[in-house]
Amino acid sequence: MVTDNNSYCVIMGGGIGSRFWPFSRKSLPKQFLDFFGTGRSLLQQTYDRFSKVIPKENILIVTNDIYADLVREQLPDLADSQILLEPTRRNTAPCMAWASYHIQALNPQANIVVAPSDHLILKEEEFLEVISRGLEFVKDSGKLLTLGITPNRPETGYGYIQIDGEEEENFYKVKTFTEKPELELARVFLESGEFYWNSGLFLWNVNTILNAVETLLPEVADKLAPGRDVYGTPEEKTFIDIHFPTCPNVSIDIGIMEKADNVYVTLGDFGWSDLGTWGSLYDLSDPDEKGNVTLQCQSLMYDTKDNMVVLPSGKLAVIDGLEGYLVAESNNVLLICKKDKEHAIRKYVNDAQIKMGEEYI
Repeated sequence: MVTDNNSYCVIMGGGIGSRFWPFSRKSLPKQFLDFFGTGRSLLQQTYDRFSKVIPKENILIVTNDIYADLVREQLPDLADSQILLEPTRRNTAPCMAWASYHIQALNPQANIVVAPSDHLILKEEEFLEVISRGLEFVKDSGKLLTLGITPNRPETGYGYIQIDGEEEENFYKVKTFTEKPELELARVFLESGEFYWNSGLFLWNVNTILNAVETLLPEVADKLAPGRDVYGTPEEKTFIDIHFPTCPNVSIDIGIMEKADNVYVTLGDFGWSDLGTWGSLYDLSDPDEKGNVTLQCQSLMYDTKDNMVVLPSGKLAVIDGLEGYLVAESNNVLLICKKDKEHAIRKYVNDAQIKMGEEYI
């Protein structure tokens, strides 16, 4: 099922995963964790998945400098040249642009799938079929492609796609693209039935995406395009260490997808979750008859429903009278908050960092 040598995969693995705090920490973010006891972290599962359709030597990991050893430890088959190390975080657009310039230097006919490192895919065969068809679609079309998911809740952490007409079988022109709407607007999108989640998985030809970067994000291209002669050489890291930190902090979604007029979407049902929040983990878990989910630890529940309890293995949680709460403990942090207020976790992280110090982040 492996595609041709023009197929590449870029796995973005440099995030902190702050919405999963305190489980996900700066020193060991969620992509390096084994959530379900499979023996493979989310990053390793992502690599395993794409290696079935992409030549292994064409899979690149883009991550932060501080995670270099973690990546090498978890993916020992990768050559150092397959690990692109960012000197600082600048969001997904500079990350993707750098990887694209790097790949173009190696293969100017490359077709690329860009994927986060922390997604869960339950129906792998269906997913890989969508990826294979998507790579064929973007090869000569001059189009940018994203994967759309039918929403099941008014999620504020995802981008939303409204589709237009059908170009060909299951490939639709994007009518509007809205990045992370407020809750009320997300509810409108869900009720309308016209909108799909943007999965954060993108496919494109290398020249198509770099044309988009140079047209729509010249402030990124101006920093990274001058390195064309050094990409793929030992001098590349030196160039990146100097120029990458001067790039603006902007996402692919806002910088490219919302502005471009050649964005298409293909829809798929392959058991997708970005595993970005405690809510997404709750949805994937098996609650008891009162809607309570307990992970890793043991629990005794009294007059309690619709809670999520995650404590270290070997601990017992005794809970009486709670409804709709998240109770999560990891290392030196215990978090107790309403389950529907998980959007505030980033604020908790920022406050803890400012008031308590880095040891809790």
